[in-house]
Amino acid sequence: MSSSDHSLTVETENRKFDVKILKYDNAFFISISEGTPRIGGMIMSIATGPSPVSSEIIPLRQDSMFLKLISQKLAVELRGLCIASLSVKKELGGIPSKILIERIMEAIRQ
Repeated sequence: MSSSDHSLTVETENRKFDVKILKYDNAFFISISEGTPRIGGMIMSIATGPSPVSSEIIPLRQDSMFLKLISQKLAVELRGLCIASLSVKKELGGIPSKILIERIMEAIRQ
């Protein structure tokens, strides 16, 4: 199995997010951290059937819908597995969420 790494920094609304993406033949692992790199809330999604299925691994206090959405989008993109982790200082909000999703999807399609 081969893997490739992508790292990117996303800045929006005076906030800075470090995104690390590990891509394998059948899976993605993505970590999104604000500030110090940390493992945060974690969700796993698998998309081998007609719709993706997700399971929470580490409960998330906030932004669980964002994390589930990004995990499912990446799983569907690969038709496989995605594990996503999110560690933020405060709730994301609409604009940062949208920009993060756009930048992550651009990165994985390169």
